[in-house]
Amino acid sequence: MKIREVQHPARVVPLAFLITILIGTALLMLPIARADAVATPWLTALFTSVSAVCVTGLVTVDTGTYWSSFGQWVIMALFQVGGFGMMTVATLLGLMVNRSLRLRTRLTAQAETHAVGIGDVTSVAKLVLVVTLIVELIVALALLLRLRIGYELDWADAAWSGLFHAVSAFNNAGFSIHADGLMRYASDGAILAPIMFAIVVGGLGFPVLNDLRRKFTTPHHWSVHTKLTLVGTAVLLVGGTILLLGFEWSNPRTLGPMATGDKLLSAIFASVSARTAGFNSIDIGGLTHESLGVHYFLMFIGGGSAGTAGGVKVGTAMILVMLVIAEIRGRMDTEAFGRRISHSAQRQAITVLVLSSAVIVLGTVFILHTTDIATDKVIFEVISAFATVGLSTGITAELPESAQLMLVLLMYVGRVGTITLAASLALGEHRMPFRYPEEHPVVG
Repeated sequence: MKIREVQHPARVVPLAFLITILIGTALLMLPIARADAVATPWLTALFTSVSAVCVTGLVTVDTGTYWSSFGQWVIMALFQVGGFGMMTVATLLGLMVNRSLRLRTRLTAQAETHAVGIGDVTSVAKLVLVVTLIVELIVALALLLRLRIGYELDWADAAWSGLFHAVSAFNNAGFSIHADGLMRYASDGAILAPIMFAIVVGGLGFPVLNDLRRKFTTPHHWSVHTKLTLVGTAVLLVGGTILLLGFEWSNPRTLGPMATGDKLLSAIFASVSARTAGFNSIDIGGLTHESLGVHYFLMFIGGGSAGTAGGVKVGTAMILVMLVIAEIRGRMDTEAFGRRISHSAQRQAITVLVLSSAVIVLGTVFILHTTDIATDKVIFEVISAFATVGLSTGITAELPESAQLMLVLLMYVGRVGTITLAASLALGEHRMPFRYPEEHPVVG
């Protein structure tokens, strides 16, 4: 294979993630990374490293008690790097060293950031750094003060907990140093609100944030991508909240025992977190079947493109919705906000949807073959892994090694596969010098 082929963005991105995963695995296998100073089994270290780099949050061991301070710092560094995007980090380093980028570096970074044009990569990379630092520091400070004043933790513990959860939230990683996730804060808006803010901002995607930064006061000038992402995000958050409230209102294992205000807070948090953040303030294993179905949908769609969230992305889902609406109305063109959506974007959205669905089906069938766990819980686990969500009904540690390795593969493919696929489709597009005669096969 030629060096030029290896440097293709569609190959560099997966390779960079893989190298980071291997480094993380090696570090987590060190005795210093474990609380009892014993070497970590390779599968536990690998699973945790993949989950962190792919900003998923699924774990087979308790993060707060199994890992030492060193191990927790390694995990936080891994999901910070993973959330940033390996190519975005490379772009920032290039800016700091040379303050200018070669064409190939810009193209590689564009595959990760999905910037509109080559000239936008520099501004997007700077925005990534600024937004990340500002949001994480603000949220960490808010959590620090609340934990210190409201829960009387000492300054060191409050600062560490605040920082860890702030970084985890912004990167949509879902890692928590508490065994119960955030269930102890289910009725505390001063804890959950900053975390939700970080999740939403990180999950919108940097192209959207860049667009808002440039044209915040002129919404009519926002790109179609920005409008689709914002509208889709709002619909999913509100719709998810209403559905979860309805299905869990009387459930004694989740919202049932809570006061009305706490029910609303927990439902909003669950709707926000289900779209790839992976935090839980209620017992996920206690959800009704209807709520599990809502989570399937929210997790599969995920957040905005080129952000810290996973899933097939809101933009993809919205393009497909517009396509269906156009077909129902008998329109030749798929339109949104006074603009035509290109045929290439429509084909890419359909391709991502079909391939993602196929991967989830194959992963589900494989794990069902290796275990006797209920089908609905396995489906939940598989979608959570592929969409890099991190929520679990509590079966992760119970799965056999083969099933855990399948989850490792799903997390990796879910994180880098969509990036690679999008880059391959966009960069590999070319016009044929001829067209075949057209026919219309029977549909439906």
